Amino acid sequence: MAVDDVNGTLAAMGPRLRAAREHHGATLDGVSCATGISTSTLSRIETGRRKPTLEVLLHLSKEYGVSLDELAGTAPAPAAEPRAAAPLSFGDGKAVLPLTRYVGGLHAHKHVLASLEDPPARPRQVSHDGHEWLCVLYGRLWLALGDQDLILTPGDLAEFDTRTPHGVANASPGGPVEYLIMFGPQGERLRPRTPPAAGRGNRQPHRAQAGRQEQP
Repeated sequence: MAVDDVNGTLAAMGPRLRAAREHHGATLDGVSCATGISTSTLSRIETGRRKPTLEVLLHLSKEYGVSLDELAGTAPAPAAEPRAAAPLSFGDGKAVLPLTRYVGGLHAHKHVLASLEDPPARPRQVSHDGHEWLCVLYGRLWLALGDQDLILTPGDLAEFDTRTPHGVANASPGGPVEYLIMFGPQGERLRPRTPPAAGRGNRQPHRAQAGRQEQP
């Protein structure tokens, strides 16, 4: 494997490890107690500020019940369903596909939540360092942000400090939900550089505000 491929694989493990931990229902402190890996080390790995060692990956793979191939995104896809990149998939249909292949800086990844048969429960919340932008592509997403509940639909954008407790879920049965995440592990933020076009007033892309609340 080329050096660039190795670096790309290691960089993509941050969001995969974070997704695996959240799916496992564990906090950073809980994983630290179970594995002996410091909370700060786990946080730096998840946010792309540190490359994981093989020893760390073996501990986390065992703790989360996920294979190393799945964490690396190198698990072979079924022959009948070839695909360019292998997302980290879970038994409940959740999948995470990293879209960036480097260590540090802003990271992007796509999440897919499977269709539900029953009404969802309120999402379990987590908090960590960083800043996040979330944009819904398809379906209805329930974002539990602090004590607020936001229902986001295609085109809706949410931006928040990830130190605020947050969690997401498919907002309704009947179909999947797909959304993109841009995450700045050290608080990096997007910087709009294009002013509004002349003659179009002050129209801006729709953003879900903290005050907008809707019950699923």
